[in-house]
Amino acid sequence: MLIAFNKPFDVVCKFSPEPGRKTLADFIDVKSVYPAGRLDTDSEGLVLLTDDGALQARITEPRHHLAKLYWAQVEGSPSQTALDQLRKGVHLGDFTTQPASANLIEEPAELWPRNPPIRYRAKIPTSWIELTIHEGKNRQVRRMTAKVGLPTLRLIRAAVGKVGIEALALGTWRVIGPEFPWKGG
Repeated sequence: MLIAFNKPFDVVCKFSPEPGRKTLADFIDVKSVYPAGRLDTDSEGLVLLTDDGALQARITEPRHHLAKLYWAQVEGSPSQTALDQLRKGVHLGDFTTQPASANLIEEPAELWPRNPPIRYRAKIPTSWIELTIHEGKNRQVRRMTAKVGLPTLRLIRAAVGKVGIEALALGTWRVIGPEFPWKGG
């Protein structure tokens, strides 16, 4: 079984109880499924869950090059140099990221309001970047944007492979059929 879930902000990406916090168990009542990759509590969007260990590994292991598409609202206005750095790969100290697709976009039309909203600062503009990576290491997108001078204010995973969050309301889930697409994005 494979489930697509649109995770809200401030939800812990695990089923076991977390005092004072919402977890996946507050939204998904299916037994024996586990996240195939996680999203930080302060990130939103697509989480895939499965009861199949081989499928979980195929989704999460970088050697399979499964594309992960993110929308990042960043502080500031990205320069062409910053976008080029993201595209070439960014040295983060402990590793250098693989090349990524990075493009300036308008705020996604289908985006839901975040609760609580991001901080608003009248004198500092924000922008949206669409990033596609194939790794997915701990806090990778946030670290990449910060390294090029664009701190992430809001981060949404919009797709894994060709499975996306379109038509999946915040906090809801659906079963994905057996034809899960491995490549693409």
